[in-house]
Amino acid sequence: MNKIQTAIGTAIAHVLTVPITVPPNLPVDIAAFRALLLPGDVILVEGDHRLSAAIKYLTQSTWSHAALFVGPQGEGAEPPDCVEADIKLGVRLFRLEELLQYHVRVCRPVGLRAEGQQAVVDFVLSKIGTQYDLRYVFDLARYLVPLPIPRRWRRKAISLGSGDPTRAICSTLIAQAFLKIGYPILPDVTAETVLDEAGRARVREIYHIHENGLFVPRDFDISPFFQVIKPEMPAQFDYHKLVWGE
Repeated sequence: MNKIQTAIGTAIAHVLTVPITVPPNLPVDIAAFRALLLPGDVILVEGDHRLSAAIKYLTQSTWSHAALFVGPQGEGAEPPDCVEADIKLGVRLFRLEELLQYHVRVCRPVGLRAEGQQAVVDFVLSKIGTQYDLRYVFDLARYLVPLPIPRRWRRKAISLGSGDPTRAICSTLIAQAFLKIGYPILPDVTAETVLDEAGRARVREIYHIHENGLFVPRDFDISPFFQVIKPEMPAQFDYHKLVWGE
């Protein structure tokens, strides 16, 4: 992108990140929340920006953003412990506390061992400083106009213009980290018939990355390979103890 396009994209990004009204969030115990998390956990976020509204519409989902918990990075009393691709700041480290104003959900990769967790963390940390794909911003801006878009076009709509490998989109960056170690998100699956060692025919599933290579936050939520965890869920809950107003 040339300097003029970059300047226009930056201006659009500023407009898209203007907050809008969202429902109040339930309080979360930050200490309990942090103790719950493991490196490699994906944190889905219901954002409060205009950009978030566009993503939620196009993906037909509550979730508009994704971050990765990487554990404390660096020295000091309050080191950053999460990574995201921010539309203004690019790929950055930040503190978990920044997410407490939003509705969040944790998606944990099932069966991912410590070495796999570390490989995922190392991948996203290596991308720190990478800029957000502003061409993606141009495309999303067009879909703030409330016109109906057929379901089959929605994922294509948010992939238009996106493809610069030196730039990042929040959920696709995280998905790339998992795909790097061969961990599936929500792949396209085809079946083929093969012969086993005894010469008997059997069906084998073949996993493919989405044709456009783009992943959205919703993919982690509905993926059968990620366990959904609600951080605000009380450990013990007795509805009989609730006090209802008149």
